[in-house]
Amino acid sequence: MSPRDLLRPYAAAFVSRFLQMLQYRTAALAGFATQCWWGGIKVMVFAAFYGGSAIAGAASSMSLAQAISYTWLAQGLLVLLPWLGDPEVAQAVRTGAVAYDRLRPVDAYALWFARSAGWIAARLLPRVALMAAFAAVVLPLAGLGEWAWQPPASAVAGVAFLLSVVLALLLSTAMVMLLNVAATAALNERGISAVATPVVIVFSGNLLPLALLPDAWQTALLVQPLAGLFDIPARLYFGQLSGWHALRGLGLQCFWIVALVAFGRLAMGRTMRSLQVQGG
Repeated sequence: MSPRDLLRPYAAAFVSRFLQMLQYRTAALAGFATQCWWGGIKVMVFAAFYGGSAIAGAASSMSLAQAISYTWLAQGLLVLLPWLGDPEVAQAVRTGAVAYDRLRPVDAYALWFARSAGWIAARLLPRVALMAAFAAVVLPLAGLGEWAWQPPASAVAGVAFLLSVVLALLLSTAMVMLLNVAATAALNERGISAVATPVVIVFSGNLLPLALLPDAWQTALLVQPLAGLFDIPARLYFGQLSGWHALRGLGLQCFWIVALVAFGRLAMGRTMRSLQVQGG
């Protein structure tokens, strides 16, 4: 069997889930409106912070314009945050339909990974496009250029950012897979999501850019896996990581993808061997 034939069921799973999620246009518009609202609040908070302290603007490793662009960037990429597992897997666990995936002549982990990647990608692309249109185009036309999403530092930075976002999608999917496996083992996803949400929000840089945290913490914050979701792509976008530093940032994302996929496969294998099916 050729590699193309081997990949065909997983590609079909990705495409079918992607197209299925694109049908939820109202949900995408509602999510976009909510993210614009919270993005505006965050922008005003940053403006007050930088404007109320001369030291903050001078000593910070991130300018006000970068902090504002970071806010819109983070709002556009919000669905990359792995604070909950794939709802399709959670439903299958509750109903007992998860047993069917054990009977399919495919790799169960790769199948779930492809489905989850399609689920995330289909929610990501429309919201990023809408956020870019609003924050990078509409705000400047409305005379609010100082509060707008600024372009990347350079063309190279833009390309590195796009590559980093693709890696962030894979990294997010690998983390979602860990939540899927945990939900399968616990037969319920609610408690797991409650624990994961605050950790993800803080250490991904969604609550506050990691660059604004104390300098003594920067090395540890950069190498932890959640930094690959927002922080590393943003640093590449602003040109804070360039040359070999940019390659190291992309390498960190690749490392955590491989490590979490390997750990996820091991955990899923052990969970499936002792799986208790409920429902009926």
